[in-house]
Amino acid sequence: MFLLLPFDSLVVNLLGISITVLFTLLLVFIIVPAIFGVSFGIRKVYMKTLLKIFQWATLRIERGAKEKNHPLYKPYVNGIIAKEPTSLEEEIKEIRRSGSGKALDTPEFELSDIFYFCRKGIETIMDDEVTKRFSAEELESWNLLSRTNYNFQYISLRLTVLWGLGVLIRYCFLLPLRIALAFTGISLLVTGTTVVGYLPNGRCKEFLSKHVHLMCYRICVRALTAIITYHDRENRPRNGGICVANHTSPIDVIILASDGYYAMVGQIHGGLMGVIQRAMVKACPHVWFERSEVKDRHLVAKRLTEHVQDKSKLPILIFPEGTCINNTSVMMFKKGSFEIGATVYPVAIKYDPQFGDAFWNSSKYGMVTYLLRMMTSWAIVCSVWYMPPMTRQVSEEILDCLTCLFGPWLLLNSFVLPQPEEDAVQFANRVKSAIARQGGLVDLLWDGGLKREKVKDTFKEEQQKLYSKMIVGNHEDRSRS
Repeated sequence: MFLLLPFDSLVVNLLGISITVLFTLLLVFIIVPAIFGVSFGIRKVYMKTLLKIFQWATLRIERGAKEKNHPLYKPYVNGIIAKEPTSLEEEIKEIRRSGSGKALDTPEFELSDIFYFCRKGIETIMDDEVTKRFSAEELESWNLLSRTNYNFQYISLRLTVLWGLGVLIRYCFLLPLRIALAFTGISLLVTGTTVVGYLPNGRCKEFLSKHVHLMCYRICVRALTAIITYHDRENRPRNGGICVANHTSPIDVIILASDGYYAMVGQIHGGLMGVIQRAMVKACPHVWFERSEVKDRHLVAKRLTEHVQDKSKLPILIFPEGTCINNTSVMMFKKGSFEIGATVYPVAIKYDPQFGDAFWNSSKYGMVTYLLRMMTSWAIVCSVWYMPPMTRQVSEEILDCLTCLFGPWLLLNSFVLPQPEEDAVQFANRVKSAIARQGGLVDLLWDGGLKREKVKDTFKEEQQKLYSKMIVGNHEDRSRS
């Protein structure tokens, strides 16, 4: 029998004690509070301490740059080109006015009109509204992560030592702790939902399923050291509705599901994700689609409609953008989830990039690399706003009928009459604008799918039609005169 040397025995004992202490801390300070949905406030103290360190590091960088005459990079928050919200006709008339003394509507075409389209093309190349929404947001301050600021360079020995200490803390302490928490949360989710799935349908199964999901998602949230502030919880989505939110990261699901109970919608996967999906659907009526079914828009709409028509079923969680945006803007919402006539509960999510960038650039990083970057950041800090429910506005015929039949009663009870009918696209744009306004995000009309595809010809044709209409309109006006 091999006998351990005294030194080897001491190392083994110390390792065993360290692991025991680690799991005890995990159980007492993280897992048990996550089960009951309480917090000791440790993460908020941690966040405030980091903010003070970041402020000192930023001031030290600025002072060191001045001493060495190094220019500091300042990101352009609103873009590098100032753009006024004017129409094509107004801008072309302005170019004609400055280029010649002739009457603005005398010629049907002027060579100077070309300059408008040339300028627009150059502006798009230099300050593309779409492309810059798929790269990490540049910070004005430094958060001791070298990957987040162009001003990172050697300034002083103290600053370098502080950065090195941060690397040790993040990779040698926080990363193992977070991996252990993530493994615990996922294992409990698979085990718990599988066991609950064998119970007969009823209130007991629904109660246990809800609390198993909440407990596991809260543990996963703590695996990212996520500090979340929820606003207006009285507006949280209810059964029979659809929850729609802007999309920045795959963890958006965890952020929302740790505070509410939702039915997920998504494509069936293989591997570990497939195991999790199969376990979850046993305990909760999630809506999973085969790869071939996802392309059938009518089938997807039918299954979603059947789900929301049953008012006893959970609200569906959907991200209508269809891709991750860097949390500076909200891009076009796909109209599918707005066609089925259900009540929509908008939710705005805004991340604070000072502590770690939550944006997933799927064209640059794989899922494993992305999760590693997340788990080696300081923390994930975000705010979530639950907004009042919204529905599609009814038609004028129904409005007139309601007014004729119940006019006096509606007036006496201060009932707000609905507006004329809007289609699914208009409804989606109205919800998108509300989310952008609440989250302090830029409201864009562009489709997020443009990061992988070319601009559709319809966008080009629209500009051509506007210019053609302006020219033809001028010609018709002169004919009538």
